[in-house]
Amino acid sequence: MDTMIYAEHLCKEFKKMIKEPGLKGSVKALFAPKREIIRAVDDISFSVPKGEILGFIGPNGAGKSTVIKMLTGILMPTSGYCRINGKIPQEDRKNYVREIGVVFGQRTQLWWDLALRETYAVLKEIYQVPDDRYHRRMAFLNEVLELDDFITSPVRTLSLGQRMRADIAASLLHSPKVLFLDEPTIGLDVVVKENIRNAIRTINEEEGTTVILTTHDLADIELLCERIVMIDKGRKVFDGGLSRLKQHFGDIRTLEFELTNAPDVKLLDYNRRFRLPEDEIGCESDGALVKVRFDTAKVSVEDIISYTLSAVHVKDLHIRDVEIEEIIKQVYRREVSL
Repeated sequence: MDTMIYAEHLCKEFKKMIKEPGLKGSVKALFAPKREIIRAVDDISFSVPKGEILGFIGPNGAGKSTVIKMLTGILMPTSGYCRINGKIPQEDRKNYVREIGVVFGQRTQLWWDLALRETYAVLKEIYQVPDDRYHRRMAFLNEVLELDDFITSPVRTLSLGQRMRADIAASLLHSPKVLFLDEPTIGLDVVVKENIRNAIRTINEEEGTTVILTTHDLADIELLCERIVMIDKGRKVFDGGLSRLKQHFGDIRTLEFELTNAPDVKLLDYNRRFRLPEDEIGCESDGALVKVRFDTAKVSVEDIISYTLSAVHVKDLHIRDVEIEEIIKQVYRREVSL
């Protein structure tokens, strides 16, 4: 399979001024400033085959956006390099931007006071899209993203969900080969999120568009991506498939149940009963609702349920597989090594 995105030993450093407190510190910083080197991205390498949707995730401040800005050509790497569809973004920017689409969830590329249709007409001229191709493209985007209901409205009047769909359409107007989506579902309600996910999936499947998706919504990852790259403190900590994560954590389960009487939760002590540390079995409660996370290699589902029912009165209970969010939390806390 052809490689569309290739990043090799990417590093990015920033200089940060160090200021001592008080007036003396301000004067000293003015005439003899001290600077500290901050390494936001530290030796990150990965590749993305053509047509893949890659989940690119990490906590706030991990360096995700800095990597995306280097891949899109906005920032110059301190060292290392990246190549997208055979082009190095920082060296051939004018031609390169014709092949990519970028959506930043907190920023818009739309003209605030123009009607959405007029905004697309301006972008058509910027990207030099021929008339016949433009009309076909708009018909496709209207179908996938359902733009017709608000395409004549000024951008400033659009809801957050409408603006996000409009931004995604704007980024796809010139049929890019690669689409960078930075938090495309942030702040959206459940229905709009599902519409956005369906649109991304359709565009990827029908046009073979390669997508890099950064998000804090793990439902986006589970529904759209088969592979993820996780970074933390500027370094890559995992690169692989969701199935590999789930396989690694296949022994972890969560028992969820509702107590008849909320104070009864004080009667439960799983660690003492099974003589296991908190990293192998843990209990948390919110009123009458209780969650018990446990390792089935250490204690069986049958024993957990039997102890629970013998200790407290339960209205309802069920067993869940480990959630991706819990896996990622443990990776970041360095509780596991993958």
